[in-house]
Formats: sequence, C-alpha cells, structure tokens
Amino acid sequence: MHANPLLAFSSAPDALPQFHEVRPEHVSLAIDALLHDCRTTVNQLEQLQAPVQWDNFIAPLEFCTEKLSRAWGVVGHLNAVADTPELRAAYNANLPKVTEFWTGLAQNLALFNHYKTLHESAGFQQLSAARQKIITNALRDFRLGGAELPDSDKPRFAELQERQAALAQKFSENVLDATNDWALLLDQESRLSGLPEDVKQAARDKAQADGQRGWKFTLHFPSYFPILQYADDRSLREQVYYANATKASEFGKPEWDNSALIVDLLRLRQEEARLLGYRNFAEVSLVPKMAQSAAEVIQFLNDLARRAKPYAERDLNELKAFAKNELGLDNLQPWDLAYASEKLRQQRYAFSDQELKQYFPEPKVLEGLFRVIQTLFSVQVLPDTGPVWHSDVRFFRIEKKGELLGQFYIDLYARGGKRSGAWMDDARARRKLNNGATQTPVAYLTCNFSPPVGNKPALFTHDEVLTLFHEFGHGLHHMLTRVDDLAVAGIHGVEWDAVELPSQFMENFCWEWEVLSHMTAHVDTGAALPRELYDKMIAAKNFQAGLQTMRQLEFSLFDMLLHCQYDPHGSQTVQQLLDQVREQVAVIQPPPYHRFQNSFSHIFAGGYAAGYYSYKWAEVLSADAYSLFEEQGVLNQAAGAKFLNEILAVGGSRPALASFTAFRGRQPKLDALMRHNGMTEPVEA
Repeated sequence: MHANPLLAFSSAPDALPQFHEVRPEHVSLAIDALLHDCRTTVNQLEQLQAPVQWDNFIAPLEFCTEKLSRAWGVVGHLNAVADTPELRAAYNANLPKVTEFWTGLAQNLALFNHYKTLHESAGFQQLSAARQKIITNALRDFRLGGAELPDSDKPRFAELQERQAALAQKFSENVLDATNDWALLLDQESRLSGLPEDVKQAARDKAQADGQRGWKFTLHFPSYFPILQYADDRSLREQVYYANATKASEFGKPEWDNSALIVDLLRLRQEEARLLGYRNFAEVSLVPKMAQSAAEVIQFLNDLARRAKPYAERDLNELKAFAKNELGLDNLQPWDLAYASEKLRQQRYAFSDQELKQYFPEPKVLEGLFRVIQTLFSVQVLPDTGPVWHSDVRFFRIEKKGELLGQFYIDLYARGGKRSGAWMDDARARRKLNNGATQTPVAYLTCNFSPPVGNKPALFTHDEVLTLFHEFGHGLHHMLTRVDDLAVAGIHGVEWDAVELPSQFMENFCWEWEVLSHMTAHVDTGAALPRELYDKMIAAKNFQAGLQTMRQLEFSLFDMLLHCQYDPHGSQTVQQLLDQVREQVAVIQPPPYHRFQNSFSHIFAGGYAAGYYSYKWAEVLSADAYSLFEEQGVLNQAAGAKFLNEILAVGGSRPALASFTAFRGRQPKLDALMRHNGMTEPVEA
C-alpha cells in the first residue's frame, strides 16, 4: 500500500500537499492516526511533573496539533473546491471526531492549569512578547472553550460544539447543492437581448458541454448576475432573481431548506453562551475581538447608517427617476435594480462594466498585482511548481533576495463542486523549527470568476479585480509575517474585526492610475486603459456608494441583533427580525419571498457569527491606513516598508490597535472611510 499523502504532508515541515494522490479512503486512516498521536501527547503532558516551560509543554503540544490541523486543512480545502459525494462522506464522517478532539482539548483542566502555572512563573517575563501573547490567548480560549465549567456541564458543552460543526457543514452543503441544482436552458436567442457576447458564449459552451442546444445559465455568480445586470427581458431577470433569492429555502427542495437549521444553530449558540456565563452569543464572539461590546458595535453601525442613509436615499431617488423617464419602468422592482443601475451608469459616465472588462485580461491583472507587491514590499513573486487539485490552479512563490518567504495557490474560476464566494486559507503557517530552520507559510487564494471563453484569456470585471486584491491582502498577511511562533504568525491570533485590514487596504490600489496604467491591456489591441476611460471610472467610483453601504450595514446589524437580542425560542421569526432591521436601515425592500438569510454562509457556516460588522470596522482601519499612501505616494516604498513592518510582519503577536497606532502614529478615524465613499458633501433635501 502506498504511503498516505495526508500523513506525508502533515509530518514534513517543508512538504506540499500531494492533492493528486489524496483519495477519500485516505481521510479516516490519516485523521485516526493523527488523533491517536495527539491524544498520546496530551496524556503525557497532563502528567508533566517538571517545572512547566515552553519547550517541555507548549512546543510538543503545538507540534502534534499542527500535524492534525495541516492534514484536516487539506481535506477541508478539497471539500470546498473539489466536492464529490465520496469526499463529502469522508469529510462528514471525520468532522465529529476532529471537533470532539478540539473541544476536549479546550476543556482540559490539566493543560489549562499548566498554562496558568507558566503564566504565573518567573520565566514568563523572559519569554518573547509573541510567546507571552500566545499564553495569554490560550488562557482566554480555555475559558471560552469551557475549561472552567463544572464536570457535569462539560459533556453538554462538547455536544454543542459537535452539533454546531455538523449544522454549519450541512448549511454550507445545502447552499452548494441548491446552487448546483438550478439551471435554465434557453433556446430563443431573442431572450438574450442585452447580454454581452462573452456571457452568451459561456452559456452556449455550458449547454454544449452538457450535450444540449441553446444557452445554459446557472446560479454561479458569473452566470446569473449578468442576466440581472444586462438582460432586456424583464421576465427573465425576475425568474433568475427569484431562483437566487429563494435558494436553500422552503421554496425549493425540502432537504436543502436551511430555515430550521438557522434556528437550531442560534439555539445551540445561545445555550453555549449561557453555559459559559454570558448573556448571549455576541458577548462570547466579542471576547477575542477589538470591539468591547455588542452595544459598541450597534452604536458604530447606527452611526454609520445615520451618516450614509441620506446618500442611499438620494441614490435610489435618482435611479427611480431614471428608470421611469428613460426605461419606462414606472414601478422599479428588485430584479430591475442592477439593470437600471448599469444603464444609468452607462448614461452618466458613458462606459459599461463590459467595456472596462476588455482591459483586464487575467495575465495582465496578475502581472499588475505582483508589481504592486514587489514595489511596496521589496519582494519578488515568481512562478513555482507543485501538485494542484485542478488544472485551472497555479502556484507561485514569494522571495526576498533569493530567500523563500512563502508560497501560494491561485484558483480563480467558478465551476461545479466548488463553493461560491472568495476566500483565503492557509495550507501551513510560519514557525521556527527545532533545528533552527524556518517553516515557510503556504496560502490558498480562491475566487469564483468567469473562466476563459474561446481562445481568449479570462477577462475580469473591475469588481473581480478588487476581489483578487482583497484576497491577496489576506495572503500577504499570512505569507509576509516574520513571527516565528505559529499561534500568532500571520493571520493567526489576529482579532477577527481587524483581520480584514490588509485585505481591504489592498483594494485601494485598484483605483490608482499609477497602478492601472501598468495593469491593463485591451484583450484585442493590447492598448492600456485610456486615461479618458479611467477618469470616467473614477467619477463612477462612488456610484450608489450610499446604497452599497446601507446593504452592508443591514447585514451587519441583522447578524449582531440575531446574536445579542433575538430569542430563538420566542415567537418572533428570523425573517421578522430581518424585516425589522430593514425597516430601520434599508432604503430598498426586497419581495416577501426573499430568503437572504438562508444562504448567509458567512455567519452560519463561515465563522462570522456576531462578527459580520468586522468588514465595516476594518474598513475604517484600512481607509485610514491607506490615507498615508495618499499623502506620501501610492507606491511609496517607505510607506510600504512601514505597513509591512508594523502590520503584516507582526501578525497576531500584539493587539491590532497597537499595530495600527504604530503604523499611523495615532488612533483610527472615520473620516477617510467617508471620504473614500464620497460621503462628505452635504445631500440636498
């Protein structure tokens, strides 16, 4: 029998995952072996009699748990990007075992006491700031993990963790299955009026690949959204809008309906919070974050809503007037919004997303992205070789003066069996090894863009370019760390509401002429983005920024109120709470059948529960951080070096606010965010 590729990757510090060798049958064998090793180590550490020190306690614990994390990380990654029934079954069979282990570890009183002993010892002060932070974080996490619960409550707490993990996975599967299941085959080209040629070609290719004639559309974003944005056929827009708005709800297949799952998850979270002595789950969620309380977050969101709402109302009134006068749409419906907005933008700024897209072929965009990174941070990005999970995936390395700093995979296109959205995850993190060598970090960067059509490279919308820069910001945080201790290296140990700072910071460069002039080449002529088109794009930058801001605030408030005020055992439904939030902040009311919450994976399957506000919170930090580059020069190397040294390099080794203040020389301010969103001029009544 061949060696298990998951075990091979987990045990060699400099190994890369052998994706092409991983089979579903490898999963249980590897996870069971690693869990056995971890339990053996934990049992030995529980009995530790000698004075507790970093080297005889934390180092061996970290060594064995990292091996488990690495192997399970590969399984989780493949489950997200290359889902098959066999792999899903293997993942689900092992998820309870892995969850049970981590829950048991977090409740282990003997280990908790060792950490306390180490924290109170004379040797604690001799440890580096990073190691002190790791120990302090661990004590906090033990408390949140139920270590201080009476023994009678621990089994129930463990059960809550396991059940939540299973429900979150099921939520995610339901969204994926409902998304993959829906398809629309059109056989009349007249119904495609208004759609760009490349969108039609992609739909034709999809139909042909399935042995069908005509044009096939799906609920993957690059397929359905152009219909909402460009299709002249209003009934087609409504049909696609309805399908997307009702996925994983009671309007589809019962086995994929997430409605009851949501309430179950909320009940489990509430029970977990109460067991830990907190009033609600929001309080638990905020313990390791920058924000101090739910009240502080709600006040922050309401303050932003108060400032942004007049701009959103102005945006909507302008759109309604335009739709009525220019498009003959007296009664603007939600499925008309993207269509009317695109037409208004084209009229006002004389360009379309489609026109702009021709200037963003994938090779040129990547070259431009790498140029920004190389200039700002004095590193080199080079192609690399390594096993991949799909032929679309590419692999790169980041070096400085010939020294390897990190490596990353880029998986850019939407396809069946791959979860929607965009994310960064880590295959392995940086740490110093016993032999003095450094284990370098490896990142996954995953997006869901339109694949190439015909013999042309993939063309990205400007929004997709922003997404790519965003995810790469997370990747830089992970790969450019200089912290040698795994638990606070890179993105590890960073407060959740600050972890979006580097990602949102990177988005700013996508609006700069100095960057775009080197990052664009027309797919047919090779000409760079014309200055005239760039000027229109900048003029349109804050087009409907008020509406977009209010939409994000609606999601953020809904999430926070769901976890701090909503009673999942009461008579109010989740939908009624969402309606209440919309009444307060939304300027656009969706139709009664809209079930946004049923695919809100961020908070029900993605770790953002009572944390979705983090995007806006971190946007304040990122806009304010970027203002230094506006003052000193977009690609100013001194500012880049400072951002690297004070934010990226230090990872989670100190509080995020301390890192921000070290970089900016002061506390963060809201002003730059309002300015970036064009919300500083008074709105005329």
